[in-house]
Amino acid sequence: MKRQRHKHKESFSILLISNTGQSSRQFHISLFLYRLFVILLLLICAALGGLTFLFTREYGKRTDLVQQVVSQSQLIAQLESEKNTLNSENLALTAENDGLRQAAIVNAEEKAAEPEPGPEESPSFPSRYPCSGTGILTTTYAEDHPFLSINTQAGGDIIAAGDGTVTSVGSDETYPLIMEIEHGNGYRTRYMCLQNAEIKAEEGAIVHTGDILITVTENNTQLDYQVIFEEQAIDPLTVIDAEG
Repeated sequence: MKRQRHKHKESFSILLISNTGQSSRQFHISLFLYRLFVILLLLICAALGGLTFLFTREYGKRTDLVQQVVSQSQLIAQLESEKNTLNSENLALTAENDGLRQAAIVNAEEKAAEPEPGPEESPSFPSRYPCSGTGILTTTYAEDHPFLSINTQAGGDIIAAGDGTVTSVGSDETYPLIMEIEHGNGYRTRYMCLQNAEIKAEEGAIVHTGDILITVTENNTQLDYQVIFEEQAIDPLTVIDAEG
């Protein structure tokens, strides 16, 4: 016959010994209960760890939210302060603009009440009629006749139409006497006599408006008077003033 083996259940004993000499107590715990206790202890530790982790994470989130709320509150306060400052500056600028507008209106009214000064005429501007004494205009300016033709009599004078410098005194095949004056500002005048006359201003001379340039010595001497502006002949009547 085979000997039957008896299975021994493994157990744990806990002995509690009193330090006063009283009776001791001993507790027996089976392996199943021990394992169950360990598992429960591990589960409790895991639960506590999970709760701690969740609490820490939620606390961090709440702290971040509080910081964001504080930052937003500070930003809102700053924006409100800037808004108030801008409103104050806007009111000041509006008041200043109203003052400037009122001053401009008053200034415009004062200017409108003042008489406008007449244009100042430069003495170098060739605005004088080129003859003194008897000088009758016979032919006006035209494209094919780019000058004025004036009939003069003996004893009359041909004068400077404006301040300037005599740049040339000469003649050509048509005119026994040609004189040019540079006035500046783009203006030149040319005095062309079809008959001989007496020259009163030499080349290089500085002349003023009304100075005698040529004295007529023969009756019915024709003066062809030309005004040149920026190298283009123009109608002299457009620059001769009413008193010329």
